[in-house]
Amino acid sequence: MSTETNEWAVLDELLGLETEEVDIGSDQRFAFYGRCSTEDNQDPETSYRWQRGNAEKFVGEAAIVASYFDVGLSRSVPWHRREHAARLLADLKDPARGWSAIVVGEGTRCWFGNQFSLVAPRVQAHGVQVWVPELGGRFDPGNVTHSMMMSMLGGLSESERQHVQQRTRASMDAQVLNEGRHQGGRPPYGYLVVDGPPHPNPNRAADGLRLRILSLDAATAPVVQRIFSHYIAGRGDKAIAVELNREKIPCPSAYRPGQNRHRSQDGWQASAVAAILQNPRYTGYAVFGRWQKHEELLDPDDVAAGHVTRMRRAPAQRIVRSQRPAHPAIVSVATFTEAQLIRRRRAGTSNRTRATLERTRHGSGRRVYLLSGLLRCDGCGRRMQAELVRDNVYYRCRAKTLAPGSAALEKHPRTVNLREDLVTDRIDGWLAGLFGREQRARTIATVLAAQNDDDTDIQRQSLRQRVLDAESRLARHLTAIEAGVDPQALVAAMNAAQAEKAAAEAELNQLPKARRFTETEVRKLVDALGDIGAVLTAGHPTDKAQLYQSLGLQARYQHICNRIIVGATPCGVSTGVRRGT
Repeated sequence: MSTETNEWAVLDELLGLETEEVDIGSDQRFAFYGRCSTEDNQDPETSYRWQRGNAEKFVGEAAIVASYFDVGLSRSVPWHRREHAARLLADLKDPARGWSAIVVGEGTRCWFGNQFSLVAPRVQAHGVQVWVPELGGRFDPGNVTHSMMMSMLGGLSESERQHVQQRTRASMDAQVLNEGRHQGGRPPYGYLVVDGPPHPNPNRAADGLRLRILSLDAATAPVVQRIFSHYIAGRGDKAIAVELNREKIPCPSAYRPGQNRHRSQDGWQASAVAAILQNPRYTGYAVFGRWQKHEELLDPDDVAAGHVTRMRRAPAQRIVRSQRPAHPAIVSVATFTEAQLIRRRRAGTSNRTRATLERTRHGSGRRVYLLSGLLRCDGCGRRMQAELVRDNVYYRCRAKTLAPGSAALEKHPRTVNLREDLVTDRIDGWLAGLFGREQRARTIATVLAAQNDDDTDIQRQSLRQRVLDAESRLARHLTAIEAGVDPQALVAAMNAAQAEKAAAEAELNQLPKARRFTETEVRKLVDALGDIGAVLTAGHPTDKAQLYQSLGLQARYQHICNRIIVGATPCGVSTGVRRGT
């Protein structure tokens, strides 16, 4: 039997070198992390079992002593915003956590985009390893190939999610267009969701599943017809809502509280009437895609914080209507069309539209209301609405907009009025008092304690991201060359990426280093402002409104005792009163 000799053995022994062999010891302890997909509605228990099973096969005889598994969260959500992933990151700081490595069942389910490049340094800083099946072993931060593969893995995860979304949307569009199929969700007011014919998928039909279809609700369908007839007869949204409240007809959220938990159930509002008048599904045709999900950055100044999903109206080309009626109609197509034409005519003659057309109107610029969205009526808890009366701004809360029978009506005056300057003058005085002789030392100490040591301002983040993007492009080009692509075809692209990287690095190096302000410097800044009260009084309304928003002001007006309670929760945004004041 031949034995393999190592010709470097003697020299390695003389130099004290040891060859590293990556192996999973049976005494190594792992923490498992996984995530349940949200696109295809997988069973969480089944998803957990197969991902955990993959991880156990991967680590062999080593023990998995802890599990972290997120359910119902998209892969695009950053780790620090996932419940169990955030708990895993927090447990890294615990020396008695009981594990020294992290293993996943499938990398594409755990990391999305550049998430791994943000998570891996935090894990490695605590001496914890990361084992990924797609790598075939432990991630080595010093191995360029591993870094490139994890970047590609994040890109594949992002691409997979987009493809699933596109395929799902295309199939749903086809089902609505050709079959008029109900795509789920809450039924419109006036309809019920009932069982229909057997499911067209034979396997699901064999399990007893049926399609869900819309059917008329005998109690509410006449209300919808009445809303359309009154609107066409000349009544407005608000007038219709007031009449329905007067007759004590339950509003949609009160009629079905179980599916409208997010609503206040405080009676009919003009917005609810408008939503019914603009819903084309009352014609009996299936309409899909009027609203679409839009992802936007949670914090534009911190890309790593990830995205949040907002619902926005879809453009007309994205809306799909069935080719034939799909459910019983409450109003005819002609009636619905007439209501839309009337709505357009009225929108063209609104007070706001007329004001923009009157060229002789003074003060055409948009008025800034300093306490917009910040002031509430203590009697009913609703936000007070700003109005301009004889060049003075008032905040009002009218009792007639409350639903009949509401408990707040008993002690609510017909109208609650509060003049804006009476509030803002006192707020400005309070802010100025923070820098007065008696409280200046305490305020400055609070400012000094709130300083951030992290050198992570907006400009630096942007430049660092440019460097990372350029390096990522260069890595992709090198991979393509290694795969056989002609280098001449990538020369221009590589030169452009290298130039962008060099420019971003040079600009980054020229930025001054962030530092902490000393007490003397803060005192000089405060002294340079002079009279804080005068600065606030002379400040531009737009800047003052931004300042109030940044301070997190919340005010409640108690009309009975003519008192207003103001609280502030500063969010840490640096702002001030500018424009030369």
